[in-house]
Amino acid sequence: MIHYKSEKEVEVIKASAQILGKAHAEVAKAIRPGVKTKDLDKIADDYIQDCGGRPSFKNYRGYPAALCISVNEVVVHGIPNEYELREGDIVSIDCGVKYNGYHSDSAYTYPLEGASEEVLKLLSRTYESLYLGIAQAKPGNRIGDVSFAIQHFVEQFGYGVVRELVGHGVGRDLHEDPEVPNYGKRGKGPLIKEGMVFAIEPMINMGSKNVVQEKDGWTIRTNDRKPSAHYEHTIAVFKDRTEIVTTHEYIEESYQFKWRNKSQ
Repeated sequence: MIHYKSEKEVEVIKASAQILGKAHAEVAKAIRPGVKTKDLDKIADDYIQDCGGRPSFKNYRGYPAALCISVNEVVVHGIPNEYELREGDIVSIDCGVKYNGYHSDSAYTYPLEGASEEVLKLLSRTYESLYLGIAQAKPGNRIGDVSFAIQHFVEQFGYGVVRELVGHGVGRDLHEDPEVPNYGKRGKGPLIKEGMVFAIEPMINMGSKNVVQEKDGWTIRTNDRKPSAHYEHTIAVFKDRTEIVTTHEYIEESYQFKWRNKSQ
């Protein structure tokens, strides 16, 4: 069942998303070779709680951390640990915030200096696919129009679109209907209507679309161990428009390696 939100509810989600965007920025400031992923997690956890929010992921179905931190071939759900980031790595930071009863959810993949041109192109194209998907998330379209836009764009470069993991509705629960796949057919799926709030999150692999789950029960990595990129925004649909509720603006201001200029 899709839970349609009032404008008042969307305003609360926007407030949650502001905390989320600034939490991402605090993490972005600390991303560099030598930093442990568990230390990045603590930065986000402390910041969110200091703002009166709660990390959406922590203790969600037993997940142990505030962030999902996925390095290189890890697609999503990497658990923060003792791993120290290295020059040339890419690291995906996925975070959610619950504030005044409502969640927001967003993700961003960072390249460290030394990442190859090929990897930077994967990130840039995945980032572009997110906005192509958002452009189709308008009243009167269907979820399949979003899915098709993402898939059609990235597959022309030979990338693999992960099938097992999808975007989702966001609200009082972290994961609500509808599911938002990154592959599909135009004109199919649920009708996009006023009051819908959902996360669009392309997960795009440099190689095969196939993934495996590690023994920890969480970590998802590419089957061929090639890199994977992940970007996500939460959006809200109004009668005459769609708004991006979350923000990467604070990230772009805070992260020292201005990689997107280099990847064009």
